[in-house]
Amino acid sequence: MELIGWDDFTRVELRVGRIVAAEVFAQARKPSYLLQVDFGPEIGIRKSSAQITHHYTPQGLIGKQVVAVVNFPKKQIGPVMSECLVTGFHDADGGVVLCVPDQPVPLGTKLL
Repeated sequence: MELIGWDDFTRVELRVGRIVAAEVFAQARKPSYLLQVDFGPEIGIRKSSAQITHHYTPQGLIGKQVVAVVNFPKKQIGPVMSECLVTGFHDADGGVVLCVPDQPVPLGTKLL
């Protein structure tokens, strides 16, 4: 594992957002959802493609708070421009489990 400095870590903008829309991303090569995540008034709503279909349904994602990187450059994924990276962990079967706060926090809050 490569060690990083504190300055490297502080440059990553990991923020809390709330999923406000989720739908199946039919054009994706791997099963995915298109998400719209609200990060509050400072950052606004960002789009993301997420391969989280193993444990979640679009309806079950609405209202869920998630942790996402909001300062990566936009990335073209098929016909969609992804504007943030929603974070998660692979489980033993390879499905992705979302990284979420265990208590509600204000939208846009930065991970410390």
